[in-house]
Amino acid sequence: MPGARTDAAETRLQAVECDANTDVAQGEISLCTMHRAKGLECRAAVVAAREDEIIPLQTRIQAVADDGDLGEFCYTKRHLLYVACTRARDNLLITGVEPVSEFLDDLRGK
Repeated sequence: MPGARTDAAETRLQAVECDANTDVAQGEISLCTMHRAKGLECRAAVVAAREDEIIPLQTRIQAVADDGDLGEFCYTKRHLLYVACTRARDNLLITGVEPVSEFLDDLRGK
């Protein structure tokens, strides 16, 4: 999250790095990993860096032992992205550069 920390520092809002016990006040920016986003809800969310080799992380794919494990790994990562994107109640911004992750097609209904 180094880039997100830098970007948040350029705003006039307080940025708080979330963990399981963090309560975020209105007017603050919450920074968290997609894993930490589970169970949270916010008015607006940004899901950053959704490039093809970032989600799922290419090095993690290469480390998977067999096709059965790869299927489970991809399912888990697709679900994680879905959870992160559905934390936003009103507005969602997904950023990335081409080629974007094929997992985004699930969110677009393709």
